[in-house]
Amino acid sequence: MSAASPGPASRPPAGSGAARFLVVTAVEAEASAVLAGVPEPADADADTGAGAGAGAGAGSSPEVALPGGLLLRRRGAFDVLAAGAGPAAAAAATATALTWAELRGDPRGESPGEPPYALVVSAGIGGGFAPVAPVAPGSAVVADRILAADLGSETPAAPGGFTDVGTLGFGRAAWTVPAAVTAALADALRRAGLTVAVGPVLTVSTTTGTAESAAALLARHPGAVAEGMEGAGVAEAAARFGLPAAELRTVSNAVGPRDRAAWRIGDALAALERAFAAVARAPAVNVPALVPASAPDPVPALDAPLDAPTEE
Repeated sequence: MSAASPGPASRPPAGSGAARFLVVTAVEAEASAVLAGVPEPADADADTGAGAGAGAGAGSSPEVALPGGLLLRRRGAFDVLAAGAGPAAAAAATATALTWAELRGDPRGESPGEPPYALVVSAGIGGGFAPVAPVAPGSAVVADRILAADLGSETPAAPGGFTDVGTLGFGRAAWTVPAAVTAALADALRRAGLTVAVGPVLTVSTTTGTAESAAALLARHPGAVAEGMEGAGVAEAAARFGLPAAELRTVSNAVGPRDRAAWRIGDALAALERAFAAVARAPAVNVPALVPASAPDPVPALDAPLDAPTEE
């Protein structure tokens, strides 16, 4: 089965109960927070509270060594991978995990010959756009769209002075999260007491450090709730395997002037653990029928000639 033309085995059939999820973070601290929130399979139905007592067992999750020095850590329905920072590392690591699943069968060793994943999730901490996604304990964002915010061309005549790569005809710069997935994730987090903003999450290669840059991003992408560095890479790799992607982040800092003293990384990691404790215990999130049966849009062709002008 080719990556560009995924077959019907790309995800378990609706109602099979076999859905599992690949969660891709940037760094190990984020991956550990995700794993700490996910209960042991035997405890998945126990109402023990968000993340309660889970941290001690996170380090014991079974592991699979993947090519390229990557380590896939597994717990319950979740396989968790720390990919490295930035969209390129995220795309490469996600594609490695999905290729491993295609070529070797299920890397969990449970269903040889079948890709195991129903959904790929880009997860971690990130910057929130105030006031919709404030820096506060338990502040989270769930993407309804994942946008490659700075992949394109400066175009003085275009709105915001920028034209994205999709508009230029050289691929895509936006990935829509299935509406049912966005709603189920946001509902699970809200039920656990987190404050959730839903909207576009921006992927940037350079994090924002000034008020002027933050304003320019919002001018290009009205309604954006947060920025991160990996979502677009994860989403593109998933799309090439016929899988939908989602993005879930907890807020560690405000998008704008770089002020390390105001960062709340510890609070954001604690909220990320709570978030995945909530997701793992939410039955609606773990139903394969939640994910649309049809594959995502195919990889766009390069419609523009290679010598096409970058400005209109």
